[in-house]
Amino acid sequence: MTATFASALKRGRAFLTPTNSSLSLPRLENGFAKAPEEVLFPKVDPAIDGEDCDHDCESCSIKYPAKFKIDEDDKLYGHVNGWATHILVATGKTDWVRDVSDEKGSVMEAIRDCGVEPSNGKLMLSASNIPTPHHHHSPSDPTTILLLPSFTIIENVTPKTVPTLIEHHINLSSTSTTPFPSVISLPEPPNISTLSLDPEFATPHNVTTPHPEPPSPSPSPFTTRPCPHKYLILLCSQKTRDARCGQSAPLLRRELERHLRPLGLYRDLHDERPGGVGIYFISHVGGHKYSANMMIYRRGEIDVVDGQVEINGDSADAQDLANGNSKVEAGGGNDLIDVVQEDEENASVLDRASPSNGHGGEQKKKSTTIGEGSQCIWLARVRPEDCEGIIKHTVLKGKVIKPARQLRGGFDRQRGLVSW
Repeated sequence: MTATFASALKRGRAFLTPTNSSLSLPRLENGFAKAPEEVLFPKVDPAIDGEDCDHDCESCSIKYPAKFKIDEDDKLYGHVNGWATHILVATGKTDWVRDVSDEKGSVMEAIRDCGVEPSNGKLMLSASNIPTPHHHHSPSDPTTILLLPSFTIIENVTPKTVPTLIEHHINLSSTSTTPFPSVISLPEPPNISTLSLDPEFATPHNVTTPHPEPPSPSPSPFTTRPCPHKYLILLCSQKTRDARCGQSAPLLRRELERHLRPLGLYRDLHDERPGGVGIYFISHVGGHKYSANMMIYRRGEIDVVDGQVEINGDSADAQDLANGNSKVEAGGGNDLIDVVQEDEENASVLDRASPSNGHGGEQKKKSTTIGEGSQCIWLARVRPEDCEGIIKHTVLKGKVIKPARQLRGGFDRQRGLVSW
């Protein structure tokens, strides 16, 4: 083993072990832990995030209708059913039949009725306002799917190809309880996936040996590519289920756009510049009496500087990464994407660390962003005056502002935590 690799291994244990606050939580069969409200996502702290971090936006002029009333009494956290994968079906619409699976001849109907069940856990199905190819009008025409948490766009999906979609894409994709990331490439050989790891660290917080590649299927009818956005905000807009969802979604989008534009992060439905925040309307997700419901998917980020690993701004190095002994808090520093680099299979890898260039001890830094979602933060009772803080702290930092009132649940793949 070379000195450089040994040094890289010695400094690391970056991120796959839970933080101190979650070490004592009982682990589920999959190695993840059901986290209490105060542990799943960090709450903003005025001493760190600014004195006004938990204040409503004072410049917000958008208001809900006077008769917009919701349930303010129920406790929200811990009542969301878990899900493994989540797909958004492009329909180009903002409202749908009451149960989107009842839309005759649609991909949604085929997912329900094709007889092929996902093998990797519960699939959450949402219709969305993502534009359809060529603005088609028939539900049976080819459309586009956004698969989460893998952040994969799958094109040319039809009702007839849904079984293939499930067997060759959904079943093979990462889930809400797949460790993040599951495989890492380190600066120098030997590859970390070949290292002999102590069994006590063989948990989802560990770097794992990749599974053998499945046999190559027949030519795929689909075209796949990574979703260009770094963050996604999903808003329930289905007024056929509840008028409040149809009222709140467009108002929230306007206010979110107002705060995203000055940051250069706003992306409309046709804007595929890398990074930024995509905002989509989706069908009913449950809990419309707590409108507005907002789901925030965040991609995890890894930077490497001369073998030093940083996850969302927190540092560790490769040995700790391999041994699973890192204690990195969620919600760390880097807010904006640096470089998105995908391999040929759209699976994310760590770039090789650049050695010191020998001039004044300066370091050559390369960054990479893991191409999958590491967190989903599900909020409810969201109002327009909440949007500024949600952008600044929840979307960009992974912190929640009003957990007792708004947090319904979610997952954190980096720390192995779920709300269910």
